[in-house]
Amino acid sequence: MSNKDLSAKIALPYAEALLDIAQKENLLNEFTQNLSSISVVLSGSGELKELLSNPIVDILLKKETIKKLFEDQVNDSILNFLFVLIDRRRIALLDIIIEKYLELTYRLQSVVIAEVSSAIDLNSLQTEGLIKQIKLITRSNEVKLVVDKNPSLIGGFIIKIGSKIIDASLSGKLNKISLYLSTN
Repeated sequence: MSNKDLSAKIALPYAEALLDIAQKENLLNEFTQNLSSISVVLSGSGELKELLSNPIVDILLKKETIKKLFEDQVNDSILNFLFVLIDRRRIALLDIIIEKYLELTYRLQSVVIAEVSSAIDLNSLQTEGLIKQIKLITRSNEVKLVVDKNPSLIGGFIIKIGSKIIDASLSGKLNKISLYLSTN
């Protein structure tokens, strides 16, 4: 089992607990927005990530830092949740916990996350067309696209929805032809 798989396995119960709290307090949207904001702050600050994930740094310093950063910006339940993560030395998994929380929330709300790799940047018309088609394929109410540019695809795109992959890229087609020719 890889480190990423192990981290995801450890993070899932925390994400489930957080989702349970959000549902009980009827604050699903607020929690989602708060956690997305925290995620943006974490991804923008390598120093903060390093401070929180360093086991040598004092727990009180970590709590004080979290309190100063987020006390007026996030729900008290989330702030307390962050303190629990610090106490249990799981704060380094916060990114993964937030990711798992969002996945669970989207699943609960029938939202599908589709990762799209494209050879070129997609314009709004192409994005809207992809969203419409993915909604039809998955029978979901809403689709969130995570788009990244990958020039090595030469042309076309690859869509990943959960464990399903739709390869409509030129490099994928060329690989299939190459494989076919080499086996015959």
